Amino acid sequence: MSKSIIASIKQASKEGKKLLAILIDPEKVIVDEIPSITQKIEGLNANYIFIGGSTVKKEVTEIVTKKIKENTKIPLILFPGDYTQISNSADALLFLSLLSGRNPEYLIEQQIKAVPFLKNSTLEIIPTGYILIDGGTISSVLKVSKTTAIPQENIELAVSTAIAGMYKGKQLIYLEAGSGAKKPVNSKLISTVKQHISIPLIVGGGIKSKKQLQNAYKSGADLVVIGTAFENNLDLAI
Repeated sequence: MSKSIIASIKQASKEGKKLLAILIDPEKVIVDEIPSITQKIEGLNANYIFIGGSTVKKEVTEIVTKKIKENTKIPLILFPGDYTQISNSADALLFLSLLSGRNPEYLIEQQIKAVPFLKNSTLEIIPTGYILIDGGTISSVLKVSKTTAIPQENIELAVSTAIAGMYKGKQLIYLEAGSGAKKPVNSKLISTVKQHISIPLIVGGGIKSKKQLQNAYKSGADLVVIGTAFENNLDLAI
């Protein structure tokens, strides 16, 4: 029996192996181009493909996920914007709780709406604490969730939020600056959060260069997620 995805991420974190995930937004993908897109992702030696977006029409996620699955053996992890963005064609699901916001819709309501599908699915469900960090722009997720991001300089709040997520039983903490952020999560915030948690740390949003990618790794990110930079064909091979 193969190791679960969360077990693999934890093992990599323990060994100091850095992981890369490429984020595919189903709304931005042309289905006929998926074979060439997956080939490009494989060329980057990516460990995972995340699939999701803030606003994706129902069934689009299923179509895109199924097509990606047909074209690569890289594990597919759903990163859903809402409960409709679920597909059994993926391997795992980040079961997100938006810890930085105070909107019950994204703390628990969306999760409850997902249960009728998830209880009959074969997806590996990974409880994840999702923390929005101010990336210098009003991201789609902020608009949709109607919440406020944690300021980059308020490291104490970010740390306390991450620890609270860990205490609540989350298996991963995800620091997110938002799609197309003007600035990524800063190194001090990443390193301080990492020092205070004993579970793997994901960092994404605003990483537009190989230098920023390496800075995130050096600061303590176990897994970095690249979306916009991949769409813009930047060289991010590691």
